[in-house]
Amino acid sequence: MPDKPLTPRGAATRRRLLEAATEEFARHGIAGARIDRIVADARSNKAQLYGYFGDKEGLFDAVFLESLERIVNVVPIDATDLADWAVRLYDEYLRRPDLIRLATWTRLERRPTGHLVDDADRLDDPKLRAIAEAQDRGLVREGDPFDLMAMVIAMSMAWSPVSNVYAASDREPPEAHRRRRALLRDSVRSVVAPAAPS
Repeated sequence: MPDKPLTPRGAATRRRLLEAATEEFARHGIAGARIDRIVADARSNKAQLYGYFGDKEGLFDAVFLESLERIVNVVPIDATDLADWAVRLYDEYLRRPDLIRLATWTRLERRPTGHLVDDADRLDDPKLRAIAEAQDRGLVREGDPFDLMAMVIAMSMAWSPVSNVYAASDREPPEAHRRRRALLRDSVRSVVAPAAPS
């Protein structure tokens, strides 16, 4: 990243590089992505790419972090209704399958085990705080907030581009999506419901 603010032209070039890199990395992964294709698609050059991002790894980091921010911003968590959050995640995977593929490439090529992002990036995760607060209010079952979040996300990905059973697409009939959303909503509600008093 440059130390000084980007000019409007520089910001536009950087944006084109990120968009081209998002498509390239989502399609080919980190190892398979080619800088030549990225700069050609972005109507840029290698000097600009390296000036903005340092190297291919730095470019992937920027793309990946931006994809995570997009999911958080476009699909903010509502811990009082985790079932609705799961459905909204399902819909976002339909709109932007490339984002879920980026996370999968990160898992395959960088972090085969453990957390997908560094511990430092998770220490103050607002999603986990929201789940813990919903637990304190008796709206969500007891348990590790991270494990609950992981379960809800995994359920939302049941028909995502990385499913080993069936990958949904936005070209399917609306009724198929309505049916899946209803099943997902009911299933998540069952999983996260607080235990009945004994």
